[in-house]
Amino acid sequence: MKKSDFYYDLPKELIAQSPAEPRDSSRMMVISRNSGEILHRHFYDFVDFLNEGDCLVLNNTRVLPARIYGTKAGTGAVVEFLLLNNLGGDRWETITGPGKRAKEGASFSFGGGIMTAVIEEVLENGNRIAKFSYDASNIYEVLDKIGEMPLPHYITEELKDKERYQTVYSKELGSAAAPTAGLHFTDEILRKIQNKGVKIAYVTLHVGIGTFRPVKAENIEDHKMHSEHYSIPKETADIINETKKAGKRVVAVGTTCCRTLESVMTKLGEVREYDDWTSIFIYPGYEFKCVDALLTNFHLPESTLIMLVSAFYNREEILKAYKTAVDEKYRFFSFGDCMFIY
Repeated sequence: MKKSDFYYDLPKELIAQSPAEPRDSSRMMVISRNSGEILHRHFYDFVDFLNEGDCLVLNNTRVLPARIYGTKAGTGAVVEFLLLNNLGGDRWETITGPGKRAKEGASFSFGGGIMTAVIEEVLENGNRIAKFSYDASNIYEVLDKIGEMPLPHYITEELKDKERYQTVYSKELGSAAAPTAGLHFTDEILRKIQNKGVKIAYVTLHVGIGTFRPVKAENIEDHKMHSEHYSIPKETADIINETKKAGKRVVAVGTTCCRTLESVMTKLGEVREYDDWTSIFIYPGYEFKCVDALLTNFHLPESTLIMLVSAFYNREEILKAYKTAVDEKYRFFSFGDCMFIY
Protein backbone atom coordinates (compact mmCIF):
# COMPACT_ATOMS: atom_id res chain seq x y z
CA MET A 1 0.00 0.00 0.00
CA LYS A 2 1.22 3.49 -0.89
CA LYS A 3 1.42 6.51 1.39
CA SER A 4 -0.41 8.47 -1.33
CA ASP A 5 -3.41 6.12 -0.93
CA PHE A 6 -4.18 8.06 2.26
CA TYR A 7 -3.99 11.58 0.86
CA TYR A 8 -6.90 14.03 0.90
CA ASP A 9 -7.21 17.76 0.22
CA LEU A 10 -7.72 19.95 3.26
CA PRO A 11 -8.24 23.72 3.10
CA LYS A 12 -5.94 25.39 5.63
CA GLU A 13 -8.82 27.33 7.18
CA LEU A 14 -10.36 24.07 8.46
CA ILE A 15 -7.38 23.36 10.75
CA ALA A 16 -8.69 24.25 14.22
CA GLN A 17 -6.47 26.82 15.95
CA SER A 18 -8.27 26.82 19.30
CA PRO A 19 -10.37 24.34 21.29
CA ALA A 20 -14.17 24.35 21.12
CA GLU A 21 -15.90 26.16 23.95
CA PRO A 22 -17.41 24.47 25.84
CA ARG A 23 -15.49 21.23 25.31
CA ASP A 24 -18.52 19.10 24.45
CA SER A 25 -19.81 21.50 21.77
CA SER A 26 -17.52 19.97 19.12
CA ARG A 27 -19.24 18.45 16.13
CA MET A 28 -19.23 14.67 15.84
CA MET A 29 -19.56 12.61 12.67
CA VAL A 30 -21.09 9.21 13.46
CA ILE A 31 -20.44 6.29 11.09
CA SER A 32 -22.06 2.86 11.17
CA ARG A 33 -19.69 0.23 9.75
CA ASN A 34 -22.64 -2.07 9.07
CA SER A 35 -24.83 0.28 7.06
CA GLY A 36 -22.32 2.94 6.01
CA GLU A 37 -24.78 5.58 7.25
CA ILE A 38 -23.24 8.91 8.30
CA LEU A 39 -24.91 11.13 10.91
CA HIS A 40 -23.91 14.67 11.88
CA ARG A 41 -24.20 15.32 15.61
CA HIS A 42 -22.41 17.15 18.43
CA PHE A 43 -20.24 15.56 21.08
CA TYR A 44 -22.83 16.21 23.79
CA ASP A 45 -24.90 13.54 21.95
CA PHE A 46 -22.15 10.92 22.41
CA VAL A 47 -23.89 9.15 25.29
CA ASP A 48 -26.82 8.34 22.93
CA PHE A 49 -24.53 6.06 20.91
CA LEU A 50 -23.32 4.04 23.90
CA ASN A 51 -25.15 1.01 25.27
CA GLU A 52 -25.58 -0.23 28.81
CA GLY A 53 -22.79 -2.70 29.56
CA ASP A 54 -20.33 -1.14 27.12
CA CYS A 55 -16.84 -0.31 28.37
CA LEU A 56 -15.38 3.10 27.54
CA VAL A 57 -11.56 3.12 27.66
CA LEU A 58 -9.80 6.44 28.32
CA ASN A 59 -6.11 7.37 28.28
CA ASN A 60 -5.34 9.25 31.51
CA THR A 61 -1.91 10.53 30.44
CA ARG A 62 -1.10 14.16 31.22
CA VAL A 63 0.89 16.43 28.92
CA LEU A 64 4.12 17.94 30.21
CA PRO A 65 4.54 21.69 29.56
CA ALA A 66 7.79 20.50 28.02
CA ARG A 67 8.74 23.35 25.67
CA ILE A 68 11.26 25.66 27.36
CA TYR A 69 13.70 28.30 26.13
CA GLY A 70 17.29 28.38 27.33
CA THR A 71 20.00 31.04 27.14
CA LYS A 72 23.40 29.72 26.13
CA ALA A 73 26.27 30.48 28.52
CA GLY A 74 28.87 32.74 26.95
CA THR A 75 26.84 33.89 23.93
CA GLY A 76 23.34 34.57 25.25
CA ALA A 77 21.89 32.75 22.22
CA VAL A 78 18.34 31.46 22.76
CA VAL A 79 17.70 27.75 22.11
CA GLU A 80 14.37 25.96 22.30
CA PHE A 81 14.30 22.67 24.21
CA LEU A 82 11.51 20.10 23.95
CA LEU A 83 11.80 17.46 26.67
CA LEU A 84 10.87 14.02 25.33
CA ASN A 85 11.92 11.18 27.62
CA ASN A 86 13.20 11.13 31.18
CA LEU A 87 16.26 8.86 31.26
CA GLY A 88 16.56 8.98 35.06
CA GLY A 89 18.55 11.23 37.35
CA ASP A 90 17.33 14.47 35.70
CA ARG A 91 18.80 13.37 32.36
CA TRP A 92 16.38 13.92 29.48
CA GLU A 93 16.32 13.19 25.79
CA THR A 94 15.46 16.50 24.15
CA ILE A 95 14.91 18.09 20.78
CA THR A 96 16.80 21.37 20.49
CA GLY A 97 16.58 24.14 17.94
CA PRO A 98 18.66 25.48 16.43
CA GLY A 99 20.72 22.35 17.08
CA LYS A 100 24.06 23.90 16.06
CA ARG A 101 23.90 26.00 19.24
CA ALA A 102 23.51 22.93 21.44
CA LYS A 103 26.76 21.04 20.99
CA GLU A 104 28.19 18.60 23.50
CA GLY A 105 29.34 20.41 26.63
CA ALA A 106 27.23 23.54 26.03
CA SER A 107 25.49 25.02 29.10
CA PHE A 108 22.14 26.78 29.26
CA SER A 109 20.05 28.62 31.85
CA PHE A 110 16.25 28.80 31.96
CA GLY A 111 13.70 31.08 33.61
CA GLY A 112 16.24 33.66 34.71
CA GLY A 113 18.45 30.98 36.27
CA ILE A 114 15.94 28.82 38.16
CA MET A 115 17.19 25.86 36.08
CA THR A 116 20.35 25.01 34.15
CA ALA A 117 21.29 22.27 31.71
CA VAL A 118 24.43 20.80 30.15
CA ILE A 119 24.40 18.91 26.84
CA GLU A 120 25.96 15.52 27.57
CA GLU A 121 25.56 13.82 24.21
CA VAL A 122 24.35 14.38 20.65
CA LEU A 123 22.45 11.31 19.42
CA GLU A 124 22.49 9.89 15.88
CA ASN A 125 18.94 11.13 15.25
CA GLY A 126 19.98 14.68 16.17
CA ASN A 127 18.30 14.68 19.58
CA ARG A 128 20.34 15.68 22.64
CA ILE A 129 20.78 14.18 26.08
CA ALA A 130 20.78 17.03 28.61
CA LYS A 131 21.42 16.94 32.36
CA PHE A 132 19.25 19.45 34.25
CA SER A 133 19.86 21.09 37.64
CA TYR A 134 17.37 23.24 39.57
CA ASP A 135 16.45 24.54 42.98
CA ALA A 136 13.06 22.83 43.42
CA SER A 137 11.67 19.53 44.69
CA ASN A 138 11.43 18.16 41.13
CA ILE A 139 11.72 19.26 37.51
CA TYR A 140 7.94 19.15 37.00
CA GLU A 141 7.56 22.00 39.48
CA VAL A 142 9.94 24.09 37.34
CA LEU A 143 8.26 23.13 34.07
CA ASP A 144 4.91 24.17 35.52
CA LYS A 145 6.34 27.67 36.05
CA ILE A 146 8.29 28.23 32.83
CA GLY A 147 7.19 25.54 30.37
CA GLU A 148 4.83 25.90 27.43
CA MET A 149 2.55 23.24 26.01
CA PRO A 150 4.21 21.48 23.06
CA LEU A 151 1.40 22.23 20.61
CA PRO A 152 1.64 20.69 17.13
CA HIS A 153 3.29 22.78 14.41
CA TYR A 154 -0.03 23.40 12.63
CA ILE A 155 -1.42 25.32 15.63
CA THR A 156 -0.06 28.85 15.43
CA GLU A 157 -2.36 30.64 17.88
CA GLU A 158 -1.26 31.02 21.49
CA LEU A 159 -3.02 28.76 23.98
CA LYS A 160 -4.10 30.98 26.87
CA ASP A 161 -5.20 28.20 29.24
CA LYS A 162 -2.79 25.23 29.50
CA GLU A 163 -5.59 23.00 30.82
CA ARG A 164 -7.38 23.16 27.47
CA TYR A 165 -4.64 20.89 26.08
CA GLN A 166 -5.33 18.38 28.87
CA THR A 167 -8.26 16.00 29.22
CA VAL A 168 -10.46 16.57 32.29
CA TYR A 169 -9.38 13.11 33.52
CA SER A 170 -5.61 13.54 32.89
CA LYS A 171 -3.55 12.18 35.76
CA GLU A 172 -0.22 10.53 34.83
CA LEU A 173 2.42 13.07 33.70
CA GLY A 174 4.54 12.03 30.75
CA SER A 175 3.12 12.95 27.32
CA ALA A 176 4.62 15.21 24.68
CA ALA A 177 1.16 15.61 23.10
CA ALA A 178 -2.45 15.27 24.23
CA PRO A 179 -4.63 12.24 23.45
CA THR A 180 -6.88 14.63 21.57
CA ALA A 181 -10.02 12.49 21.21
CA GLY A 182 -10.38 12.88 24.97
CA LEU A 183 -10.42 16.69 24.88
CA HIS A 184 -14.17 16.70 24.11
CA PHE A 185 -15.19 15.14 27.44
CA THR A 186 -16.54 17.09 30.38
CA ASP A 187 -17.15 15.84 33.92
CA GLU A 188 -20.89 16.07 33.22
CA ILE A 189 -20.64 13.89 30.08
CA LEU A 190 -18.65 11.29 32.05
CA ARG A 191 -21.38 11.26 34.75
CA LYS A 192 -24.10 10.75 32.12
CA ILE A 193 -22.11 7.88 30.59
CA GLN A 194 -21.76 6.15 33.96
CA ASN A 195 -25.43 6.75 34.76
CA LYS A 196 -26.34 4.91 31.56
CA GLY A 197 -24.57 1.80 32.87
CA VAL A 198 -21.42 2.17 30.80
CA LYS A 199 -18.23 1.14 32.59
CA ILE A 200 -15.27 3.52 32.38
CA ALA A 201 -11.74 2.12 32.42
CA TYR A 202 -8.36 3.85 32.18
CA VAL A 203 -5.08 3.00 30.50
CA THR A 204 -1.96 5.14 30.28
CA LEU A 205 -0.04 5.64 27.06
CA HIS A 206 2.44 8.51 27.04
CA VAL A 207 2.13 10.11 23.63
CA GLY A 208 5.52 10.75 22.00
CA ILE A 209 6.38 13.59 19.66
CA GLY A 210 6.81 10.91 16.98
CA THR A 211 3.03 10.94 16.64
CA PHE A 212 3.51 14.06 14.45
CA ARG A 213 6.36 12.65 12.36
CA PRO A 214 5.37 12.19 8.71
CA VAL A 215 5.48 8.84 6.94
CA LYS A 216 8.44 9.15 4.57
CA ALA A 217 8.43 5.68 2.98
CA GLU A 218 6.21 5.51 -0.11
CA ASN A 219 5.39 1.86 0.68
CA ILE A 220 3.77 2.15 4.10
CA GLU A 221 4.98 -1.32 5.14
CA ASP A 222 8.51 0.15 5.17
CA HIS A 223 7.61 2.81 7.76
CA LYS A 224 9.17 2.39 11.20
CA MET A 225 6.90 3.47 14.06
CA HIS A 226 8.09 5.42 17.09
CA SER A 227 7.91 3.65 20.45
CA GLU A 228 5.65 4.76 23.32
CA HIS A 229 5.27 3.53 26.89
CA TYR A 230 1.91 2.19 28.11
CA SER A 231 0.47 0.55 31.19
CA ILE A 232 -2.79 -1.27 31.87
CA PRO A 233 -3.92 -1.65 35.52
CA LYS A 234 -5.58 -4.86 36.73
CA GLU A 235 -8.91 -3.12 37.32
CA THR A 236 -9.05 -2.05 33.66
CA ALA A 237 -8.09 -5.50 32.40
CA ASP A 238 -10.85 -7.05 34.54
CA ILE A 239 -13.50 -4.60 33.27
CA ILE A 240 -12.54 -5.18 29.62
CA ASN A 241 -12.54 -8.97 30.01
CA GLU A 242 -15.95 -8.89 31.75
CA THR A 243 -17.30 -6.68 28.96
CA LYS A 244 -16.07 -9.04 26.26
CA LYS A 245 -17.42 -12.08 28.12
CA ALA A 246 -20.86 -10.42 28.31
CA GLY A 247 -20.82 -9.78 24.55
CA LYS A 248 -20.74 -6.01 24.98
CA ARG A 249 -18.53 -3.45 23.23
CA VAL A 250 -15.11 -2.08 24.09
CA VAL A 251 -15.13 1.57 22.98
CA ALA A 252 -11.65 3.09 22.61
CA VAL A 253 -11.33 6.85 23.01
CA GLY A 254 -8.60 7.79 20.58
CA THR A 255 -5.89 6.03 18.65
CA THR A 256 -3.71 5.88 21.80
CA CYS A 257 -6.23 3.68 23.65
CA CYS A 258 -6.74 1.65 20.51
CA ARG A 259 -2.99 1.04 20.10
CA THR A 260 -2.61 0.17 23.79
CA LEU A 261 -5.36 -2.46 23.76
CA GLU A 262 -4.36 -3.93 20.42
CA SER A 263 -0.70 -4.04 21.51
CA VAL A 264 -1.36 -6.12 24.59
CA MET A 265 -3.78 -8.42 22.72
CA THR A 266 -1.25 -8.93 19.92
CA LYS A 267 1.56 -9.69 22.36
CA LEU A 268 -0.26 -11.72 25.03
CA GLY A 269 -3.47 -12.89 23.36
CA GLU A 270 -5.46 -11.39 26.23
CA VAL A 271 -5.89 -8.13 28.14
CA ARG A 272 -4.23 -8.23 31.54
CA GLU A 273 -2.31 -5.97 33.88
CA TYR A 274 0.77 -5.01 31.89
CA ASP A 275 3.49 -2.41 31.47
CA ASP A 276 5.47 -2.21 28.22
CA TRP A 277 6.57 -0.19 25.20
CA THR A 278 4.72 -0.40 21.91
CA SER A 279 5.61 0.45 18.34
CA ILE A 280 2.56 -1.23 16.83
CA PHE A 281 1.68 0.07 13.36
CA ILE A 282 -1.96 -0.52 12.42
CA TYR A 283 -2.91 -0.12 8.77
CA PRO A 284 -5.45 -1.76 6.42
CA GLY A 285 -5.25 -5.52 6.57
CA TYR A 286 -4.84 -5.55 10.36
CA GLU A 287 -7.46 -7.61 12.24
CA PHE A 288 -8.67 -5.93 15.41
CA LYS A 289 -8.61 -8.17 18.46
CA CYS A 290 -10.13 -6.00 21.19
CA VAL A 291 -11.62 -2.67 20.06
CA ASP A 292 -15.26 -2.69 18.87
CA ALA A 293 -15.90 1.05 18.45
CA LEU A 294 -13.60 4.06 18.12
CA LEU A 295 -13.90 7.75 18.93
CA THR A 296 -11.22 9.73 17.14
CA ASN A 297 -10.43 13.18 15.77
CA PHE A 298 -9.78 13.95 12.08
CA HIS A 299 -6.14 13.23 11.24
CA LEU A 300 -3.47 14.56 8.89
CA PRO A 301 -3.32 13.27 5.31
CA GLU A 302 -0.90 10.36 4.84
CA SER A 303 -0.39 9.99 8.62
CA THR A 304 -0.17 6.71 10.55
CA LEU A 305 -3.34 7.78 12.39
CA ILE A 306 -5.53 8.02 9.27
CA MET A 307 -4.07 4.62 8.32
CA LEU A 308 -5.22 3.18 11.66
CA VAL A 309 -8.73 4.61 11.23
CA SER A 310 -8.82 3.22 7.68
CA ALA A 311 -7.91 -0.20 9.06
CA PHE A 312 -10.74 0.00 11.57
CA TYR A 313 -13.34 0.71 8.89
CA ASN A 314 -12.38 0.88 5.21
CA ARG A 315 -9.91 3.13 3.40
CA GLU A 316 -12.25 4.18 0.60
CA GLU A 317 -15.13 4.86 2.98
CA ILE A 318 -12.92 6.83 5.39
CA LEU A 319 -11.65 9.02 2.56
CA LYS A 320 -15.26 9.59 1.46
CA ALA A 321 -16.17 10.52 5.05
CA TYR A 322 -13.23 12.94 5.20
CA LYS A 323 -14.39 14.56 1.96
CA THR A 324 -17.84 14.93 3.52
CA ALA A 325 -16.23 16.48 6.60
CA VAL A 326 -14.40 18.99 4.40
CA ASP A 327 -17.60 19.81 2.49
CA GLU A 328 -19.49 20.22 5.79
CA LYS A 329 -16.68 22.40 7.16
CA TYR A 330 -15.79 20.25 10.15
CA ARG A 331 -12.78 21.46 12.14
CA PHE A 332 -9.69 19.25 11.79
CA PHE A 333 -6.78 17.91 13.89
CA SER A 334 -5.93 18.32 17.59
CA PHE A 335 -8.44 21.03 18.55
CA GLY A 336 -10.94 19.96 15.92
CA ASP A 337 -14.13 17.90 15.76
CA CYS A 338 -14.43 14.15 16.13
CA MET A 339 -15.70 11.00 14.48
CA PHE A 340 -17.35 8.01 16.18
CA ILE A 341 -17.10 4.72 14.24
CA TYR A 342 -19.05 1.73 15.51
